[in-house]
Amino acid sequence: MGIASKKQAEWLYLSKFFLMDIKIESSWKSLLADEFEKPYFTDLISFVKAEYSSKEFKCFPPGPLIFSAFDHCPLDQTKVVIIGQDPYHGPGQANGLCFSVNDGILFPPSLVNIFKEIQTDLQKPIPISGNLERWADQGVLLLNATLTVRQGQAASHQNRGWETFTDAVIQKLSAQKEQIVFMLWGGFAKKKGMSIDRHKHLVLESGHPSPLSANKGHWFRNQHFSQANNYLISVGKQAINW
Repeated sequence: MGIASKKQAEWLYLSKFFLMDIKIESSWKSLLADEFEKPYFTDLISFVKAEYSSKEFKCFPPGPLIFSAFDHCPLDQTKVVIIGQDPYHGPGQANGLCFSVNDGILFPPSLVNIFKEIQTDLQKPIPISGNLERWADQGVLLLNATLTVRQGQAASHQNRGWETFTDAVIQKLSAQKEQIVFMLWGGFAKKKGMSIDRHKHLVLESGHPSPLSANKGHWFRNQHFSQANNYLISVGKQAINW
């Protein structure tokens, strides 16, 4: 597909998105229908529309990938939730899944440390690709707190409504589902996960995989990946091939 065709496809998607025809996997659309009707979400859509329409800068991820975390991981298949903060803001990086990058993109430092922990925990080799769609397709919801960002401007779409939306996602999952593994890495994720019902779900907490935290001993050897799989097996679910 050429550049013009890609741009046309993105605008077609965004035009429907901005008309409140939210293009998100059907089970999530049903669960979150009431959120789409709330004033904060209408304001959020207006903001996102203006940002993605700008000729002065680009926004990530591409429009059709904004809800990629949900599209790859239907509600009834969700077994694990990993909470990130912001999409990557470099060209070609963000694909709508937290900590994930597109094929062929250099691994960001946090993703390097995630793979190192998996290598230690599960004796698995470092993968060639940093595209975590392979996790999402197994039932891992890779949820950023904020789903969009300006190129080169970290946190530029924070406090515009996305956090309210993703808080609702976590709260509804906690209330309506059972036996989900929530991985909360770092202070931000731990705060965001405070409403999770820990009598119904397994909540794993550690430091963030970023070098600043990991190098201080707050990330490595947390064994979250083996703990998650052991729990899933114990409740009759299939383990994740990390």
